[in-house]
Amino acid sequence: MSLSVDFAGITFKNPIVAASGTFGFGREYAEFYDLSKLGGICVKGLTLEPRLGNDPPRIAQSPMGILNSVGLQNPGVDAFIQNELPFLREYHTVVIANISGNTIGEYASMAQKLSEAGVDIIEVNVSCPNVKDGGIAFGTSPDSVASVTEAVVRKATVPVILKLSPNVTDIANIAKAAESAGADALSLINTLIGMRIDTKTRKPILKNNIGGLSGPAVFPIAVRMVWQAAAAVKIPILGMGGVVTLNDTIEMMLAGASLVGVGTACFDDPYAPVKIIDGLLEYLSLNKIDSIKDITGKVILN
Repeated sequence: MSLSVDFAGITFKNPIVAASGTFGFGREYAEFYDLSKLGGICVKGLTLEPRLGNDPPRIAQSPMGILNSVGLQNPGVDAFIQNELPFLREYHTVVIANISGNTIGEYASMAQKLSEAGVDIIEVNVSCPNVKDGGIAFGTSPDSVASVTEAVVRKATVPVILKLSPNVTDIANIAKAAESAGADALSLINTLIGMRIDTKTRKPILKNNIGGLSGPAVFPIAVRMVWQAAAAVKIPILGMGGVVTLNDTIEMMLAGASLVGVGTACFDDPYAPVKIIDGLLEYLSLNKIDSIKDITGKVILN
């Protein structure tokens, strides 16, 4: 039985990836378990220059999920390369750098820097709903998605994943645009735009007014969009959005994902990704399946 997955030319020991944002740069989780257990780690979103993020409050609870408007707080790409990448390289796992830019030029510059620094894959975030500039504007138009993709692919010497926004009318068209522009893979979904209001003050709970909804509440939407994207493109997909359990992971893979990202679940249980990995081996054994990759896209439609 094998959990190994070939994804955009990179071999993952198993299909479970710590999703960008909730896993930081892995240091806190390394106190719980060996990060080498993970198939991959997608680090917290990086920008060309350091960002302080949005003003608080920037987290709000929601039934079966959370709203966040952290606003891409991060030390900047250069500090990541100098201080965080060497730490991650101590572990036997695939390192995926997530990047966000206000301009196409910023995306391209970061792609070059990170390629030269030796990350394994670059994930291009064109769909961050919790920042006031950039991000979301790129992710909602096929033309702008294509433009960002082309610029990053020209500068990157490692595989490029386009992380797509769910806040669109037709996810298949966006997926096709990224593929046509040279993306090696897709990841979806990012968070959905949401809002909570304090009924006592009549003001939004988040200082930024709106934020990104993640957690189990978005899972059915994520499964649907992964399925639609997988039917529209031939490049592989990293599926994410509300994945908590082993069953969620299997469901996401049946819909068309080759890899599965675990994000918000890590806040509730730091061991969530490891538990899923352990469960995958039992699943293969019980169902007499030789390789986990054999279930990708194998949903049987009514």
